[in-house]
Amino acid sequence: WCQPRSHPRFLAGPQIVLSVYGPDFFGHDVVRGYGAVHVPFVPGRHKRTIAMFVPESSSMLQQFTSWFTGRRPEFTDPKVVAQGEGREVTRVRSQGFVTVSFNVM
Repeated sequence: WCQPRSHPRFLAGPQIVLSVYGPDFFGHDVVRGYGAVHVPFVPGRHKRTIAMFVPESSSMLQQFTSWFTGRRPEFTDPKVVAQGEGREVTRVRSQGFVTVSFNVM
């Protein structure tokens, strides 16, 4: 018994990737969270809750330096958030939730 294999990226469909920014204590615009959700295909109103996360520095020295300079770790490519490949070696911290509503026709 054999089933055809498809690449998982094509089975999942389109995604919306969120990058949320806001001011820190010093007024610098810093990342507050990243998250991704698949867009539903079925017509109707859909509500999705997205778990947000932020990348963390890997050492105490890097944490102090990023706090002191106001430059926190960020992803430069949104594909990192959408695909998740290679993200298992990235240290992240949970940062709340965002609720999104879809109206699909």
